[in-house]
Amino acid sequence: MKKLKGLILSGGKGTRLRPITYTSAKQLVPVANKPVLFFGIEALAAAGIDEIGIIIAPETGAEIREAAGDGSDFGVSITYIEQDEPLGLAHAVLTAEDFLADSPFVMYLGDNLLRDGVADLVETFRSQEPDALILLTHVNDPENYGVAELDGDGRVARLIEKPHEPGSNLALVGVYMFTPAIFDAARAIEPSGRNELEITDAIQWLVNSKMRVDPHVVSGWWKDTGQVADMLQANHLILDDLQEQIDGELVDSKVEGRVVIEPGARLERTTVRGPAIIGAGAVLADAYIGPYTAIGPNVRIERAEIEYSIVLEGSTVEKLDGRVEASLIGKNVRITRGAMMPRAYRFVAGDNAEIMIL
Repeated sequence: MKKLKGLILSGGKGTRLRPITYTSAKQLVPVANKPVLFFGIEALAAAGIDEIGIIIAPETGAEIREAAGDGSDFGVSITYIEQDEPLGLAHAVLTAEDFLADSPFVMYLGDNLLRDGVADLVETFRSQEPDALILLTHVNDPENYGVAELDGDGRVARLIEKPHEPGSNLALVGVYMFTPAIFDAARAIEPSGRNELEITDAIQWLVNSKMRVDPHVVSGWWKDTGQVADMLQANHLILDDLQEQIDGELVDSKVEGRVVIEPGARLERTTVRGPAIIGAGAVLADAYIGPYTAIGPNVRIERAEIEYSIVLEGSTVEKLDGRVEASLIGKNVRITRGAMMPRAYRFVAGDNAEIMIL
């Protein structure tokens, strides 16, 4: 098999993550203080793929270019490919045809996380040389995904996008491996009811054309980070693998469990219970940070308690009598309140918001 290329889809409007995505690309929202997109780039690099195309949208492309650069920080070369409108995953494949040319490739959805990476699967694809290799996982709500039905021999028999009555609970994971045959498939299909060229329809065309489509059921966890609850769960899963490292300054403070305190962070009279990460330059005073929390760079937390949450760069949370939990707080947000009875708060706050609790 020829050398593989990578294709990461990082377009779309991110409507399910609003208000965060009114001002930021959904693929750049961090989990454990790292943009989701970077996990995909690193996964492809670890699989030996050093030429990567990234599909971008006109609205957020500049931000993604600035964040990921030319790829040298990841040991790869990145080419940016603009998709004028989000007309489906198969349309994105056609948009990248000039970049991909006659190379087999791995397509990775930029808002997905796959715990075990793709290195072993890429090796399987290289050695066994099917026309396509698709990743599947068991889900409780298959009606919300592209669904695969397998025949008695374990081969892919049928794929349906978001079926009303699913024939299985095997959902397509957002990682696919294709030969150039997928271009013919994408050109052959018609737009779906939502006016998109669906990748499930293109793969079904391969199946109908008697081409070999191999399934692989993922054993480790996989997350689509398209909604706030998914982001928080992904943050939880990544933090579960955290290795303790204390590089910041602790003043009359206590750290318990697996915690990362990045350089330049300062904690005063603060308790952090891991797994948790405190970003570079963050200042925490008279605070409590509970498990599964990611505090971004240059965040200020004072007289507040936060757990199972993500707080992005430059935000301030102060003078709260209650605890912030299960929250996603954007960049440069300020949350404060006056004295009242203790309570628990949950926030989904977009960048630059200011919230005063009376």
